[in-house]
Amino acid sequence: MTPPFDPSRYQDPLTIQRVIHTAKRIAVVGLSNNPLRASYFVGFYLKRHGYHVIPVNPRETVILGEPSYRSLSDVPGPIDIVNVFRAPDALPAIADEAVKIGAGNLWCQFTVINEEGARIADAGGMSVVMDRCIKVEHARYVGRMHWLGFNTQRITSVRGGLQ
Repeated sequence: MTPPFDPSRYQDPLTIQRVIHTAKRIAVVGLSNNPLRASYFVGFYLKRHGYHVIPVNPRETVILGEPSYRSLSDVPGPIDIVNVFRAPDALPAIADEAVKIGAGNLWCQFTVINEEGARIADAGGMSVVMDRCIKVEHARYVGRMHWLGFNTQRITSVRGGLQ
């Protein structure tokens, strides 16, 4: 019997820091035009912090003032990070397309966990971050997290902090 997939292999702090500090262009697959959705808030945050955010959503034409593309293959120019806000089942196809266009990194948001997708990206030479929020990690490592949780890999509301 095979053990269950453990995404912790794809949560290395040094990889996360390198990806965040070297990227300039981030394609957000599944970016919503709805300000109440997490993907919109993350895209807004990234854009506000100087990244070029590229929406990839076939249902929209413009998101956050940027043209929205139907697929990663339609995006002109290089992509440093493919940030995924889609169901885990969609990840293998997204990873395959990301490898084909030569993207540098695959970043899968919280709960976007898929072993096959990670394997495809790994085999294609991409760095993979999985089950982590790029906004939270950016705040953690760029110094914009001003409450308990920085560099602990945990966020807590327990008085007295972590035990």
